[in-house]
Amino acid sequence: MQPEYYQRTELLVGSLAMQELRRARVAVFGVGGVGSWAVESLVRSGIEHLTLVDFDTVAASNINRQLPATTLTVGQPKAEVLRQRMLEINPEACIEIRNEAYTPLNGSTFDLSAYDYIIDAIDSIDCKAHLIIESCRSKAVLFSSMGAALKIDPSRIGIAEFWKVKGCPLAASLRRRFKKSGVFPRRKFKCVYSDELLKNHDLTLTEDHTTTSASPTAGKRPNGTVAHITAIFGFTLASLVVRHIVDKTNSE
Repeated sequence: MQPEYYQRTELLVGSLAMQELRRARVAVFGVGGVGSWAVESLVRSGIEHLTLVDFDTVAASNINRQLPATTLTVGQPKAEVLRQRMLEINPEACIEIRNEAYTPLNGSTFDLSAYDYIIDAIDSIDCKAHLIIESCRSKAVLFSSMGAALKIDPSRIGIAEFWKVKGCPLAASLRRRFKKSGVFPRRKFKCVYSDELLKNHDLTLTEDHTTTSASPTAGKRPNGTVAHITAIFGFTLASLVVRHIVDKTNSE
């Protein structure tokens, strides 16, 4: 018998898929606006083995869109805050955290083939490109988030194979980078994206909105974002993992 908090999910997916969900190993790189909501959905759906990778601490400017961010958690490591919340949802979950950024310099310290699924929710294009290349060399199934900023219409969020993503500057920039370097992902992978692109309003930011000096995106001007977009991106990424497990189980 599954724990009571899994029973509604098991009614939908079946007992065999529920067992596979509980066994699957998932790594989420970046647990900010998109990644944090993906983690929430994964754990509530039955994923019990998670690795959370994020270097950052909660800032006041995160509160409008990031799950770990409240007035009480400002200054705390995002991955640790999220881990504690996930253990409140499922005390039996095994949640490993790495309070560091994934970068081309430390990428070799991550055994990506130890995971069944990888969710890429990284902001830095250098780090994102490296993770995509290395994930596609591993046995893990990769799902990647494209840009979630400067968007407000959830009806324009969709799923596409990376090379078919349209209207997303981040995806276009990644494709240019791969073509210039001559190093391409070894296999296809699905992305969550939106073709909407709004502009920032002129605003003097009075709070400390910058990331730490150790951030791969330090010094870059922030873009406007809202919770319903970042959350839907994250939930959609989680759905890709869950549906892949269910479809794979039912086809065997």
